[in-house]
Amino acid sequence: MTQDGNPADNPGKGAPPERARPTGGQRAPMLAEADTALEALYARHQKVYPREVHGLFAGLRVLLASLTLGIFYGLPWLNWGAGRQAFLIDLPERKFNLFTWTFWPQDLFYLAVILILSALLLFFFTAMLGRVWCGFACPQTVWTEVFLWIERKTDGDNMKQMRLAKLPWNHEKILKRTGKYGAWILFSLWTGFTFVGFFTPIRELTVSAFALTLGPWETFWVFFYGLATFGNAGFLREQVCIYMCPYARFQGAMFDPNTLIISYDKARGEPRGARGRVVDPKSQSLGHCIDCTLCVQVCPTGIDIRNGLQYQCIACAACVDVCDTVMDKMEYPRGLIRYTTENALEGKPSRILRPRVLAYGGLLAAIAVALVISVLLRIPLDVDVIRDRNTLYRETDEGLVENVYTLRILNMDNSAHAYQLSADGIESLRMQSDVERVTIESGQVRELVVRLQADPVNLKERSSHIRFRVQAEDSTKLVATEEARFLGPVIR
Repeated sequence: MTQDGNPADNPGKGAPPERARPTGGQRAPMLAEADTALEALYARHQKVYPREVHGLFAGLRVLLASLTLGIFYGLPWLNWGAGRQAFLIDLPERKFNLFTWTFWPQDLFYLAVILILSALLLFFFTAMLGRVWCGFACPQTVWTEVFLWIERKTDGDNMKQMRLAKLPWNHEKILKRTGKYGAWILFSLWTGFTFVGFFTPIRELTVSAFALTLGPWETFWVFFYGLATFGNAGFLREQVCIYMCPYARFQGAMFDPNTLIISYDKARGEPRGARGRVVDPKSQSLGHCIDCTLCVQVCPTGIDIRNGLQYQCIACAACVDVCDTVMDKMEYPRGLIRYTTENALEGKPSRILRPRVLAYGGLLAAIAVALVISVLLRIPLDVDVIRDRNTLYRETDEGLVENVYTLRILNMDNSAHAYQLSADGIESLRMQSDVERVTIESGQVRELVVRLQADPVNLKERSSHIRFRVQAEDSTKLVATEEARFLGPVIR
């Protein structure tokens, strides 16, 4: 057969080059590498024991953790006014207390705006500073720091924790495990109790808890949220960030060469190697990295930042603090591991103000200003007008044209008010109702049937524009208007 007839006889035609096909000797290492990667997917999780670190960023993490935890645990106990909880999501009453304001289901629009603002704020800071939210303010990070602090107090530092984990169960291990888990459980239950206190008045909740009369739903959510805290911060820890959090997956889409990220200066640090402090690294052709692996030991997710940016990195900057400490001891310049940009590492200029950041910042400012103005100008009174559709209009014994409407008035203020009703839009328009003034309690909805009567001579068209007006007697600011249509014949 000719060369064109059999591809096997002509590797240049119809078949890939021979070098693209691994030989038997090459195939074995490749299969071994594939098996190793596959085993890694199913390997048992190795617990990370992060080493305690001190420094600028560690202090900042403690400060922000104290601030966020202080807000979480203290806010439910803050009162505003006469015994009114300042922050309360009251689901049975369908209202939300936020300091001086009370929001109702009709104000759900504000929640949507706040969620949009939160997303834009996250994108804004990520585009500029990387994953600072994950490293310094994320609830998973904050509560994990507390659980780690408790663990260090009961079990000791990371080396003692690893030794204790390998020991058989003895008196010392039982005592330390009991102390640690007991403290974790108490803290978790306190967290769950505080969480429920955002939905049920926390002072009433406390009295019920001590009297052992907590309702079934309150009991369920205290234990459910406590269990979630215990599991996520006590056991899962970095696995939540690596495997469960979606933010770790799409963060790369928000990074660009001008984003500040935790980076290892490979040009300065390589080749790495151990040496004495008095040894000149240049004399041994070494970089500034002494390969102490402390950056790996302090990492809460157990990665080696020297391998480059990885999605597991939460930008907590623990490796920055510990590396700066080592550089100080070696009398080398700080910043071998630092917050920097990809452009800066490559010797290119970095730009903080760039189109993406300006777009996020502009949208944030516009939406935030609009939200603040809307809340400040918000009137805690809502009126709906429903026209009687069974009858378009009718004529009274006096020869007037009458339309019937149902007014639904919602008092969204914190106190009761008496309201006066009126209507205009047609000359000599008269209102007939069972009551001329109506008193409505806070959060209450009242429905009133009103009849509007007009002289047909004053009707210029079959459908006339009218406006209802509801005003509180004790406040000129509590005024709400609603437009409607008045139907009737047109006299030619």
